[in-house]
Amino acid sequence: MKAMVYTEYGPPEVLQLKEVEKPTAKEDEVLVNVQAVSVNPFEWHHLRGTPFPLRLSSGLLKPKHKILGLDIAGRVEAAGSHVKQFQPGDEVFGTSDFGAFAEYVCAREAALVLKPANISFEEAAAAPVVAFSALQGLRDKGQIQPGQKVLINGASGGVGTFAVQIAKSFGAEVTGVCSTRNLDMVRSIGADQVIDYTEQDFSQNGPRYDLIIDNVGNRSVSDLKRALSPQGICVIIGYTSPALLLQHMLLGALISMTGGKKIGLLGEAKPNKKDLVFIAELLEAGKVVPVIDRRYPLSETAEAIRYLEEGHARGKVIITVEHNNKT
Repeated sequence: MKAMVYTEYGPPEVLQLKEVEKPTAKEDEVLVNVQAVSVNPFEWHHLRGTPFPLRLSSGLLKPKHKILGLDIAGRVEAAGSHVKQFQPGDEVFGTSDFGAFAEYVCAREAALVLKPANISFEEAAAAPVVAFSALQGLRDKGQIQPGQKVLINGASGGVGTFAVQIAKSFGAEVTGVCSTRNLDMVRSIGADQVIDYTEQDFSQNGPRYDLIIDNVGNRSVSDLKRALSPQGICVIIGYTSPALLLQHMLLGALISMTGGKKIGLLGEAKPNKKDLVFIAELLEAGKVVPVIDRRYPLSETAEAIRYLEEGHARGKVIITVEHNNKT
């Protein structure tokens, strides 16, 4: 099969399209004939090996995993002996543990669900990682309630476009923060109000919010605290700099212990079957419609990652996988 392989850390150019052996499903796995994959910041961090502590798990001097990619949508090619839910031909989506930038990938049965028939493979592949982050940030860490005023900073990005729509599905009043060119798009996915960050600072003299989801991570703790209602919660998902991250961790924890306001990090979203089923139901009902900015063929994965790294993608960047040779 064809796959995008890297054997050293570096810029997107270190990725190479190569012929590699097709994987074989273990007893609790399925082999997926990949139709679409989405690109997340996870991939460029692992590609470059930054921030450096990441290498403690991914390989100190060179990557342990030679093929990147988590979010997948495709058809079941083969099922392991212990797999009960899926059979060959089923259309599925979810996450792999690595290796999705390829024509085939193995994924655990527990990490997949059936793809709703009314959405495309590309739309399905757009969802898992960012939808887990948005859902767990809003519901679990943010304790969202109907009628709350919720602000989504970075509303036009991958997590942001899902967070706006998921917050609306919970009955919240949603304000999205984005750049001028994305105002109409953020309105179109359901935001009740939009703030152009080039014209207005949401932390200065504006409304106070019951819940803030910060997908950018570019604001000080004092800015975020100022924008919260007396019992408000801020969940930081984005990352801008080590200095701000340290401030968010330390000062955020201090504020959370000493008053009614809570400021904390989501950390890594935790993929799980229950939440993936919930996400699939939102997609099937049309309560969440993935926003796809650009599509690239597998051979242009490097360009896709480079584009995402620039930080201006609207919604998701997708890799489409065509199977010219049956292997």
